[in-house]
Order: sequence, then C-alpha cells, then structure tokens
Amino acid sequence: MTWSSKLPKAELHVHLEGAMPLGALFDLIRKYGGDPSLPSVTELARRFEFETFAQFIDAWSWKNRFLREYEDFSHIAELTARDMANQNIRYVEMFFSPSLFSRHGLEVQKLTQAVRLGLSRVPEIEISLVADLVRDYGPGSEMTTLERLNEVKTEGLIGIGIGGSEYAYPLEPFKPLFEKARRMGFHVNAHAGEAAGPESIWQAIRHLQVERIGHGIRAREDPGLLDYLREHRIPLELCPMSNVSTGVVSAFAEHPIREYFDRGLIISVNTDDPTMFGTRLDKEYEGLVNECGFTKNEIRRLSLLGIESSWPSEDRKRLLKTNFENDPSWVA
Repeated sequence: MTWSSKLPKAELHVHLEGAMPLGALFDLIRKYGGDPSLPSVTELARRFEFETFAQFIDAWSWKNRFLREYEDFSHIAELTARDMANQNIRYVEMFFSPSLFSRHGLEVQKLTQAVRLGLSRVPEIEISLVADLVRDYGPGSEMTTLERLNEVKTEGLIGIGIGGSEYAYPLEPFKPLFEKARRMGFHVNAHAGEAAGPESIWQAIRHLQVERIGHGIRAREDPGLLDYLREHRIPLELCPMSNVSTGVVSAFAEHPIREYFDRGLIISVNTDDPTMFGTRLDKEYEGLVNECGFTKNEIRRLSLLGIESSWPSEDRKRLLKTNFENDPSWVA
C-alpha cells in the first residue's frame, strides 16, 4: 500500500450513484436483462471513457436506468461503503439523488431508508447523507422532495445540495426552498462554478447562502470572488480527476487546487464519481504530489481541511482530527 492509501481520509463530495463499484453495476445490468455490448466488467469500464461534460451526463443517465428497486440502493450503498472503508476513508458526506428516482416510482422516504440500510452494514466508516436536488426539475417539484426528505432526517440525512444543468437553470428561484431547508435544520451547498462561470458561484452565495461550494474551479476567473471565499471561509469541494475527465480542466497539473491552497482558501479533495472517472481518493492525493507539487505535509493539511469543511459538531470534528493525527500512518 502507498502512503496515501494508508493515510486516514475524509471525503465531502462523492455521489453514491457514481461511486458504486463496477462489479455492483455489472451485477445490476445482468439483473435487468444484460447488455450484449458489455460482456465483462472490463468492457463496462470502457463505457465510462468520455471527453466532454455532455458525454459524462449521458453516461450518468444511462447507468441510472439499472437502479430500479429499493434493494438496489441498499446493495450499492453497502458495497460503496465497504470500498471506502478499505481505502481508510474514515468520514464521508455522501450525495444521493432521490429526485432522479422518485420520478420513476420510488418514494423519497423509502429510498433514503434503503440507502441507510446498506450503509449501516459497514459500521467501520461514518457516512452522513446529503440529498442532491436537481435544478432542471424546478423549485416547485423539489420543494415537495425537500418536505419528504424532512420526514427521514433521522436516517443520517444532514444536508441539502443542488446539481443539474448549471448553465441553463439559475439559482435565484430556489431561494425559498433553501431558506426552508435551513429552517428544517439542514446544512446546504450547491454545485457551482463547474460547467458555468463565477456568476454561478455568486448566485449560490447570494441567493442560497450556501455553506460550501461543490467544485468552484471557475472562481479563479474572478479574483474578487477568490478573496470573498477566503475572507468568508466558504469551503470549496474540489474534484481534480473529475474535472480532467469531463474536460472542464485540460490536465491535472492545470487544476486550480494549487492556486487555491496557496491563497489560503478552505478546500477539500474529493472524487465526485470515482467509478466513472477511474479514480480513488488516494489516487487524487498522488496526483497532487506528482502533478501539482504538494508535499506530504501539505497533503496532511488538505486532509485536515476536509474535516474543517465538514458538518458534524465541533466536538466530533475535534475527535476526528485527533484520530487522524494519532494514526500510525500520519507521520510515516
């Protein structure tokens, strides 16, 4: 095992539906009739080779067709949690997308419970849930989703996010929804500054009052925004391999994570949809060392920034930090 594999880690931007192991997806494809063009897991991996963001979205939608029953979500949640635990990822805030599947007959509450059931089978890792709403469905539909999610907060559901077609759907119409989410006690974040520019991030800050930004790589186009993010300590959930794989960034070495770190922004390192991008959290760390010049001490700092960005109680975060720093691999 490499040093980065042994290092205790936290992850704050990872989607369940994009993190399920390839073998689990292959089993689901066979469960629902198979696909002659995908006779093996190796061929399935090739299905996730793409060069543009649009191709990624097509692949994302395609694989979701094989998540049809509650037991499918329990199954992939368990296997994903086990895979993360094997990577020494200790704490996770995991997105899942109930809106995508409630439109096809699955109830939001039961789906959330099914995900938690699977996660509960892997007690060695702590995983909180963040429901990722969809801009494209509109604030009315997603307000209904929010109200249903509020009924199952006890399933370890701590946050509400929003993704979808960033370039096509502005965030201001979702302001009442996010106000209600905060009143319900949810933490809030938004995908912004990935497929659209800095104004998308400003919308998330001004209209939704988000606590974190998912991606935010295009903040570098607005120095005033970078200053604002630093001064107001708004964390960015950065996903380098994801951005390279979807063509948002031309190469790992061109990712703004080095610039953001040096400017003193609060950032975390994440995998987004690791199965689809052929990555793991330790691989992201290795890329930062090999391509962006990060030292081991800086990687340790990034790991702790992940905890600082997270949403447990302050007591819980202090305990996580202590556990990380006391791990034998920390000073290796």
